[in-house]
Amino acid sequence: MPNVQETTLPGVGVRHEFATKGGARLGVLSHRTGNRDLLLYSSKDPDACAKVVRLEEDDARALADLLGESRVTQNVLSMRQDVGDLAIDWLPINPTWYCSGCQIKDTGLRGSTGVVIVAVLRDGQMVRVPNDDFLLMPGDTAVVVGTRESIGQAQSLLQSGGTPAAAGTPGVR
Repeated sequence: MPNVQETTLPGVGVRHEFATKGGARLGVLSHRTGNRDLLLYSSKDPDACAKVVRLEEDDARALADLLGESRVTQNVLSMRQDVGDLAIDWLPINPTWYCSGCQIKDTGLRGSTGVVIVAVLRDGQMVRVPNDDFLLMPGDTAVVVGTRESIGQAQSLLQSGGTPAAAGTPGVR
């Protein structure tokens, strides 16, 4: 079995790479959005992609069906079904985002979207289960739990604001 290397790409997703027995290098970049990129690396430069093929979620499923899903994938999918539509995502807090410099409670995130911040990554450290008074700062990454749809709404809210809960809150831009 090939040695699969996993690399977390903050703000993007996760990249998995391996070399085939024939020496070809392949990778899959799993974006936070659910899309996947199939990476075919150059034989001349092992760090350069010769070809990138964008796979939407349905495309990735079709390819997985053709290749035959692993037992691990099947188990993960069944666990996901057991918890309903819950998903976890990482939202990097950009300095220009509405929530940058705001307390979690002032974002209106949970009440407006149902999404919960379960951790914040800051300067290589993890703050687990931050309280409502926790200040979100530029460069932080909020680890959130919710449905795919609600996480998309949460990202939009954190970027630009605009909810009734946050609109009149002092200190919130």
